[in-house]
Formats: sequence, structure tokens, C-alpha cells
Amino acid sequence: MDKAEIYERVRAAVRVRHWSWKTADAYAQSVVLFQSFLNGHRDLGLVAAEEKVRAWLEEMAPRCSAKTQNLRLNAVVFWYRDCLGRPLGELGSWSYAKVPQRLPVWLTQAEVGRLLVAVNERVPQLMARLTYGAGLRLMECVRLRIQDVDVAAGTVFVRGGKGAKDRVTVLPVSLREELVDQMRRGRVLWEADAARGLPPVALPDTLAAKYPNAGREWSWFWLWPARSLSRDPESGVVRRHHVHEDTLQKAIKAAGVRAALPKRVTTHVLRHSFATHQLEAGLDIYRLAELLGHGNIETTAIYLHCLPKAVVSAGSPLDRLGKVNG
Repeated sequence: MDKAEIYERVRAAVRVRHWSWKTADAYAQSVVLFQSFLNGHRDLGLVAAEEKVRAWLEEMAPRCSAKTQNLRLNAVVFWYRDCLGRPLGELGSWSYAKVPQRLPVWLTQAEVGRLLVAVNERVPQLMARLTYGAGLRLMECVRLRIQDVDVAAGTVFVRGGKGAKDRVTVLPVSLREELVDQMRRGRVLWEADAARGLPPVALPDTLAAKYPNAGREWSWFWLWPARSLSRDPESGVVRRHHVHEDTLQKAIKAAGVRAALPKRVTTHVLRHSFATHQLEAGLDIYRLAELLGHGNIETTAIYLHCLPKAVVSAGSPLDRLGKVNG
């Protein structure tokens, strides 16, 4: 089976389950890697699919992270079960790697300020400020529509966040005027696209079939529209999409270098910083979990370990010893 057929079969199975196309691509890439492994190790003499998967895991484990290993295993299990109709047997609990629990990287408020100032262009800087100010994930910010930002109410509606969950979070007061200006600029582009008769913007899930004309409405237009047209990865239609996520990722990375921050700075660090600073300000952890879209309070509780005051409040026993005679 060639690469194109693998991608098509995985994408078809994923579409039925209404998963994202990014999940489909990640799964398809993993299956292609698995097939390449099998093609390059025909001398293994393995018959059972379970044996082939185990051999692949053993060969792969030293070269990738636990998260990557588990994703690839999930992809191959999905391939056999949902694409080939031949579910794998027992792989054993050892097959899934234990993912280490790491404390999130976060910035102090002063560091966030330095980082945001160091973002050069207007749109990436505005996106970065909203990501921090509302506690958004990267794609949650990138995929915002006009109707998702309610300036009057001071809220941001996150549509289909992680786990396909919707939620409402806070819109920073300091960004309201700039976001209104961003919408004005976007409307000029939306009107120009309509005048040119361009295809409507993509809609989530099956809304395009249910409401065929909704994609032409101003409310569904992107808050961060791309400058140029691009081919839709799912439908193949050439249309106006939102800006690519690399726009913000690269801007944040470059800004971290310019600001000379002593930490590895990514877009997600802004979300971690939002959570830490909200707890520092006294926000209830359950309310914070709602703003972040966490389904488990234990996920939110990890930010308690990031609070500087909580860490240093007890002091150190060395400081209580006094000077040691020597």
C-alpha cells in the first residue's frame, strides 16, 4: 500500500469520527513510518501483527519521546482496528511509555512584558497579547472568528478547544480598542473577497452542509485572516484561511531571543504564565480551570507548584541555622 492510499484511508476513518485533520495527518505519518519499518525489516520473519508492532516499538523507543511513542502506537492500533478491520491483540501494558510529569515553564509578569514588547509586527503582537491575556492555546487563538470576540461583554468564546470542548474566557480590557480595529481591517478584506466572488471560509464540522451560506457571513470570518489565499487541506478548495500558526510561533520564538529571556519561550508558555499569574492574583482554582478548559482539577493544580510566594514562604532550613562556625 503506497503513502497516498494510507493517507486517504486514515483521513476517511478520522472524518467519520469528526476528529481534526491534524490528527489524521499525525496518524497517517505514523502509519507510513510503520510501513517503512516493515519494508526495511523483511528479514525479521515475524508473522503476527502484534509482533511487528512490538519490534517497531523496540526499535523506535530510544529515538523519540514518550509522548511521540504513545501517539504512534495509538495511530497503528487505529490503523489495524478502524482502517483494516483487524484489531490488534494484547500488546501488553509495557507498550505504552510512561510520560514524565514536568512542571510547566512560565514567565514572571516582568518577563511577559519584555517578551510582548519584543514582538515586532502588529498582528503577531496582538495575537500574543490575547493569547496571554485570555489563557488561550495556540490554535484556539489562531482559529478565532469575528463572532467569538464579544467586546461589549468582555469575553472570548473558544470554539472546539482541546477535547472538542467550547468555553468562555476573559477578554482583556486593554485589548478591546485594538481588536475592534483588527475587525475593521478584516471587514475590508471580507468585503473585497465577497466582491471577487471567492469561496466562503471553511466552517467547523458539518455546519457548511447544514447552513450552506453561513461561510459568507461576516460573523464567521476569521479574526486573523491570512494575507493570501491557500488550498484547504481537507476539501482542496482555494479560499481565505486564517493565518498559519507558524506566524505566531516564530514571532514568539524570535521575541524571546531579542528579549534575552533565560527560559525556553514558546507560545504555550504564555498560557502557563496566564494560569500562574491568575493564581497569584487570588483567582479560585476551580474558576481558573473553567477559564483554561480543564476537565480535571488536577491538571490545573500543577500551577500551584509555580507560585513563587508559595515556594519561598517557608524559607530554607539552611537560613535558619545561622552562621556555622568554622
